Amino acid sequence: MVNAIVQLAGPQRRGPDLEELVAKVAIGDQDAFGRLYDAVAGPVLGLVRRVLRDPAQSEEVTQEVMLEIWRTAARFRPDRGAAMAWVMTMAHRRAVDRVRSAQAATDREQRAAASARMPAYDEVVEQVESRIEREQVRRCLRGLTELQRESVTLAYYRGCTYREVAELLGVPLGTVKTRLRDGLIRLRDCLGVGE
Repeated sequence: MVNAIVQLAGPQRRGPDLEELVAKVAIGDQDAFGRLYDAVAGPVLGLVRRVLRDPAQSEEVTQEVMLEIWRTAARFRPDRGAAMAWVMTMAHRRAVDRVRSAQAATDREQRAAASARMPAYDEVVEQVESRIEREQVRRCLRGLTELQRESVTLAYYRGCTYREVAELLGVPLGTVKTRLRDGLIRLRDCLGVGE
Protein backbone atom coordinates (compact mmCIF):
# COMPACT_ATOMS: atom_id res chain seq x y z
CA MET A 1 0.00 0.00 0.00
CA VAL A 2 2.80 2.43 0.94
CA ASN A 3 4.63 1.57 -2.28
CA ALA A 4 1.49 2.36 -4.26
CA ILE A 5 1.20 5.81 -2.63
CA VAL A 6 4.86 6.54 -3.30
CA GLN A 7 4.44 5.50 -6.93
CA LEU A 8 1.34 7.67 -7.35
CA ALA A 9 3.09 10.66 -5.83
CA GLY A 10 5.85 10.35 -8.38
CA PRO A 11 9.57 10.29 -7.80
CA GLN A 12 10.62 11.91 -4.55
CA ARG A 13 12.87 14.88 -4.84
CA ARG A 14 15.89 14.22 -2.69
CA GLY A 15 17.75 17.29 -1.45
CA PRO A 16 21.51 17.69 -1.64
CA ASP A 17 23.51 15.34 0.52
CA LEU A 18 25.37 16.59 3.58
CA GLU A 19 28.70 16.84 1.77
CA GLU A 20 27.11 19.19 -0.78
CA LEU A 21 25.52 21.25 1.99
CA VAL A 22 28.82 21.58 3.83
CA ALA A 23 30.50 22.69 0.58
CA LYS A 24 27.84 25.37 0.12
CA VAL A 25 28.14 26.45 3.76
CA ALA A 26 31.90 26.80 3.20
CA ILE A 27 31.21 29.54 0.65
CA GLY A 28 28.74 31.30 2.97
CA ASP A 29 25.39 29.93 1.73
CA GLN A 30 23.01 30.65 4.64
CA ASP A 31 20.15 28.66 3.10
CA ALA A 32 22.41 25.60 2.87
CA PHE A 33 23.40 26.15 6.49
CA GLY A 34 19.72 26.18 7.49
CA ARG A 35 19.14 22.85 5.76
CA LEU A 36 22.36 21.42 7.22
CA TYR A 37 21.27 22.61 10.66
CA ASP A 38 17.91 20.87 10.26
CA ALA A 39 19.63 17.66 9.19
CA VAL A 40 22.31 17.40 11.90
CA ALA A 41 21.14 19.38 14.95
CA GLY A 42 19.01 16.51 16.30
CA PRO A 43 21.73 13.86 16.14
CA VAL A 44 24.30 16.33 17.52
CA LEU A 45 22.05 17.19 20.47
CA GLY A 46 21.45 13.49 21.14
CA LEU A 47 25.16 12.71 21.21
CA VAL A 48 26.03 15.72 23.34
CA ARG A 49 23.22 14.97 25.79
CA ARG A 50 24.51 11.38 26.22
CA VAL A 51 27.93 12.78 27.16
CA LEU A 52 26.87 15.75 29.32
CA ARG A 53 23.58 14.50 30.79
CA ASP A 54 22.55 18.12 31.38
CA PRO A 55 19.85 19.40 28.99
CA ALA A 56 20.78 23.09 29.26
CA GLN A 57 24.49 22.48 28.74
CA SER A 58 23.72 20.06 25.93
CA GLU A 59 21.75 22.71 24.07
CA GLU A 60 24.53 25.22 24.61
CA VAL A 61 27.21 22.85 23.31
CA THR A 62 25.02 21.92 20.34
CA GLN A 63 24.82 25.61 19.41
CA GLU A 64 28.61 25.89 19.77
CA VAL A 65 29.04 22.90 17.44
CA MET A 66 26.70 24.41 14.86
CA LEU A 67 28.59 27.70 15.03
CA GLU A 68 31.85 25.83 14.61
CA ILE A 69 30.44 24.06 11.54
CA TRP A 70 29.55 27.45 10.05
CA ARG A 71 33.04 28.82 10.72
CA THR A 72 35.06 25.74 9.73
CA ALA A 73 33.04 24.24 6.87
CA ALA A 74 35.85 25.13 4.45
CA ARG A 75 38.15 22.72 6.32
CA PHE A 76 35.91 19.71 5.67
CA ARG A 77 37.54 17.18 3.34
CA PRO A 78 35.06 14.67 1.84
CA ASP A 79 37.96 12.38 0.87
CA ARG A 80 38.69 11.85 4.59
CA GLY A 81 35.20 10.80 5.60
CA ALA A 82 31.50 11.54 5.56
CA ALA A 83 30.13 14.92 6.57
CA MET A 84 28.00 13.40 9.34
CA ALA A 85 31.08 11.71 10.83
CA TRP A 86 32.92 15.05 10.72
CA VAL A 87 30.03 16.80 12.47
CA MET A 88 29.59 14.10 15.11
CA THR A 89 33.33 13.98 15.84
CA MET A 90 33.24 17.74 16.37
CA ALA A 91 30.21 17.36 18.66
CA HIS A 92 31.80 14.61 20.69
CA ARG A 93 35.01 16.59 21.16
CA ARG A 94 33.09 19.67 22.28
CA ALA A 95 31.05 17.66 24.77
CA VAL A 96 34.13 15.95 26.22
CA ASP A 97 35.90 19.33 26.45
CA ARG A 98 32.93 20.68 28.41
CA VAL A 99 33.08 17.73 30.83
CA ARG A 100 36.83 18.19 31.31
CA SER A 101 36.43 21.93 31.78
CA ALA A 102 33.74 21.43 34.41
CA GLN A 103 35.89 18.84 36.23
CA ALA A 104 38.94 21.12 36.13
CA ALA A 105 36.88 23.98 37.57
CA THR A 106 35.61 21.74 40.36
CA ASP A 107 39.15 20.56 41.12
CA ARG A 108 40.43 24.16 41.23
CA GLU A 109 37.64 25.19 43.57
CA GLN A 110 38.35 22.26 45.89
CA ARG A 111 42.10 23.04 45.95
CA ALA A 112 41.40 26.72 46.64
CA ALA A 113 38.97 25.86 49.42
CA ALA A 114 41.42 23.41 50.98
CA SER A 115 44.32 25.88 50.89
CA ALA A 116 42.18 28.72 52.23
CA ARG A 117 40.96 26.64 55.13
CA MET A 118 42.77 27.80 58.25
CA PRO A 119 43.22 25.49 61.18
CA ALA A 120 40.51 26.15 63.71
CA TYR A 121 42.18 26.92 67.02
CA ASP A 122 42.18 29.59 69.65
CA GLU A 123 45.59 31.21 70.13
CA VAL A 124 44.85 32.23 73.70
CA VAL A 125 43.94 28.66 74.66
CA GLU A 126 47.07 27.37 72.96
CA GLN A 127 49.28 29.88 74.81
CA VAL A 128 47.69 29.07 78.16
CA GLU A 129 48.10 25.32 77.62
CA SER A 130 51.71 25.80 76.57
CA ARG A 131 52.42 27.91 79.68
CA ILE A 132 50.76 25.29 81.93
CA GLU A 133 52.82 22.51 80.31
CA ARG A 134 56.09 24.47 80.78
CA GLU A 135 55.27 25.14 84.42
CA GLN A 136 54.48 21.47 84.96
CA VAL A 137 57.83 20.47 83.40
CA ARG A 138 59.66 22.99 85.63
CA ARG A 139 57.89 21.61 88.70
CA CYS A 140 58.81 18.04 87.74
CA LEU A 141 62.43 19.04 87.04
CA ARG A 142 62.64 20.50 90.57
CA GLY A 143 61.69 17.04 91.87
CA LEU A 144 64.86 15.46 90.39
CA THR A 145 68.20 15.15 92.13
CA GLU A 146 70.78 17.82 91.31
CA LEU A 147 72.81 15.46 89.05
CA GLN A 148 69.66 14.22 87.26
CA ARG A 149 68.39 17.77 86.70
CA GLU A 150 71.77 19.01 85.40
CA SER A 151 72.15 15.96 83.12
CA VAL A 152 68.64 16.32 81.64
CA THR A 153 69.05 20.08 81.18
CA LEU A 154 72.41 19.74 79.42
CA ALA A 155 71.32 16.82 77.22
CA TYR A 156 67.79 17.84 76.27
CA TYR A 157 67.70 21.62 76.57
CA ARG A 158 71.24 22.50 75.50
CA GLY A 159 71.74 19.62 73.04
CA CYS A 160 74.90 18.19 74.56
CA THR A 161 75.91 14.58 73.93
CA TYR A 162 76.15 12.17 76.84
CA ARG A 163 79.96 12.34 76.63
CA GLU A 164 79.86 16.17 76.71
CA VAL A 165 77.53 16.07 79.73
CA ALA A 166 79.94 13.71 81.51
CA GLU A 167 82.90 16.04 80.79
CA LEU A 168 80.99 19.18 81.86
CA LEU A 169 79.84 17.59 85.12
CA GLY A 170 83.15 15.79 85.74
CA VAL A 171 81.54 12.37 86.24
CA PRO A 172 81.96 9.06 84.40
CA LEU A 173 79.90 8.49 81.21
CA GLY A 174 78.10 5.48 82.75
CA THR A 175 76.98 7.62 85.69
CA VAL A 176 75.54 10.25 83.32
CA LYS A 177 73.64 7.58 81.38
CA THR A 178 72.21 6.11 84.56
CA ARG A 179 71.24 9.53 85.97
CA LEU A 180 69.61 10.51 82.65
CA ARG A 181 67.64 7.27 82.48
CA ASP A 182 66.49 7.58 86.10
CA GLY A 183 65.69 11.29 85.65
CA LEU A 184 63.64 10.67 82.52
CA ILE A 185 61.68 7.91 84.26
CA ARG A 186 60.89 10.26 87.17
CA LEU A 187 59.91 13.03 84.72
CA ARG A 188 57.65 10.65 82.82
CA ASP A 189 55.93 9.56 86.03
CA CYS A 190 55.59 13.15 87.27
CA LEU A 191 54.15 14.40 83.98
CA GLY A 192 51.80 11.45 83.71
CA VAL A 193 53.07 10.47 80.26
CA GLY A 194 51.90 7.05 79.07
CA GLU A 195 48.93 6.87 81.42
